[in-house]
Amino acid sequence: MTDTASPARPLAEGDEPAPRRRPALSPSRAGDFKQCPLLYRFRAVDRLPERPTRAQVRGTVVHAVLERLYKLPSPERIPANARDLVAPVWADLSAAEEGLSELFTGDDDPELTDWLESAGALLDTYFTLEDPRRLEPEACEQLIEAELESGLLLRGYIDRLDVAPGGQVRVVDYKTGAAPRQVAEARALFQMKFYALVLLLTRGVVPSQLRLMYLADGEALTYRPDEPELRRFARTLDAIWAAILRAGRSGDFRPNPSRLCDWCSHQALCPAFGGTPPEYPGWPEPEDVTGQESRLDRAE
Repeated sequence: MTDTASPARPLAEGDEPAPRRRPALSPSRAGDFKQCPLLYRFRAVDRLPERPTRAQVRGTVVHAVLERLYKLPSPERIPANARDLVAPVWADLSAAEEGLSELFTGDDDPELTDWLESAGALLDTYFTLEDPRRLEPEACEQLIEAELESGLLLRGYIDRLDVAPGGQVRVVDYKTGAAPRQVAEARALFQMKFYALVLLLTRGVVPSQLRLMYLADGEALTYRPDEPELRRFARTLDAIWAAILRAGRSGDFRPNPSRLCDWCSHQALCPAFGGTPPEYPGWPEPEDVTGQESRLDRAE
């Protein structure tokens, strides 16, 4: 191996990651800091609540339906059965997650009916991209972890992991928005490279494909990384974490205004929009900086 940057101390394949009371970095939180350091602070340090949008929750429902679909026998993985899973998945999710039931006035809300139908339409599009009856994933919604030489712990969830009989690995991620423009596409590929790096470090294999499936418009993006690229990416993650730690010590998490601000829940507290952030609570104890991704993060 010619590039030895950030080798890892990997988990043994098949082992459950042991609980670790120290910081971890997820692709979502790394993406937040790259997009806007103040957004990272609001989410990872202040942990300010964010009211989920219907679009975000719909994405979570679609992800959960696809996870359940792959638990069915392969002949039963058909569009009608996927649609039949939408309502029970929503019922389970809204019962388990506080505040989600408030998105609609009740089970008889006509907007709920339309919303559930829109989730079904996204699932219909999924079947135009691949036939799940012909696939047997190794895992769905898989937690993965790896530690870099620097000590940085990487943690994330993969939507689906496919392993061919010859050992080739494919990472699949479902997106329920439209195929992205340049900025959003770069964020999505950042996320996929993160997963690919963790798999390289834990399995010693570079994924042969990183496949993004956009269910709103039926497009798919396939990327093929190589090992030197992923080793360089490890250095990028180390640099991001070093910048996070510097900001954490000083409390200087600066806003970075962009067109993505239109979707931010915290404009009222942002200096770029005339707001005042809450008093900085100080960098949390290590066990409080988990880098954990929520299901809504993973459904973006």
